[in-house]
Parts: sequence; structure tokens; C-alpha cells
Amino acid sequence: MKTLKKVVLAIDSFLETATLIGLLAMIIIVTVQVFTRKVFSYVFHGSEEITMLLMVWFSFLGIAFGFREKLHMGIDTFTAKLPGPFNLVLDKIIYAAIFAFGVYLIYYGWSFTKIMHESELPATGLPNSLLYAVMPITGILVCIYSFLQFAGIDTRRHKSIGGHE
Repeated sequence: MKTLKKVVLAIDSFLETATLIGLLAMIIIVTVQVFTRKVFSYVFHGSEEITMLLMVWFSFLGIAFGFREKLHMGIDTFTAKLPGPFNLVLDKIIYAAIFAFGVYLIYYGWSFTKIMHESELPATGLPNSLLYAVMPITGILVCIYSFLQFAGIDTRRHKSIGGHE
């Protein structure tokens, strides 16, 4: 069991690091693009498509990491007035709904990825499916995190984020 936990944490850490590197790359590409456009009236070929790909991947993986860290939106002022046992049941319903959302991302994300694999992005020539491939990956992560949370396992790795101490 400890080996499985280490593998899952390694994959999770790799994806989180790759997401942050993608964000950094996106910032650098956009900064260089704006600078070269304003100063030299030149735009690098395909920079907008690469930035779009990075933004889509960053956004979707951010959804999964948001669920992992329990940063999704909640109405605590309402639920704080409810009895404790009711909140426990409500939490289980929420985790089940999040799991269903993950299944939706897996199913439709895989469908979109397969459909779009035949077309190409015009500037870079990359397969259009790269835009959609992140959807099933995000869905798998969301399902894993929601299942673990449903089972009562704390998935937060950054407990100081979002007011959780």
C-alpha cells in the first residue's frame, strides 16, 4: 500500500510541477510575444497556439488540483447552521457529484480527443486533439480525489492554502 501511495504522489507531484512549468512558459511566451510585436512588429509563428494549449492544460489541471485542495466553492455560512450529521451526509453527496463530474470529463473528453485527432492546429500543425487530451486526465484526477475524500482521506497537500490550517 505504501508503494502505491508513493507512485500516486509521484504522479501527482509530476503533474503539479508540469502545470506550474506550463504556467511559467505561458508567461514567458506572452511577454516575449508582446515585446516583439510592439518593438519589432514581429510575432513568432505559432506562439498564440502554444499559449492557448498551455492555458487549456493549466486551466483543466487547475480544476483537478482545486478539488484536491478542497478549494471548490462552498456556502459555509449556510451549512454552518446545519447539524453535524447532516453536513457529513451533504459532504458525501458533494463528493459523489464531483466524482460524477470526473466521469463526465473522462467520457466526453476521450470522445472529443478521438474526434479531434484527425484535424490539425493551423499554425503549428500539432493535432487538435492536444487541446482535448487534458479532459480525461483531469477527469481521472477528479475521480481519484473525490473517491479519496469520500472515503475520509485528506487529499490536501498544501494545507495553508484557502484558509485550511
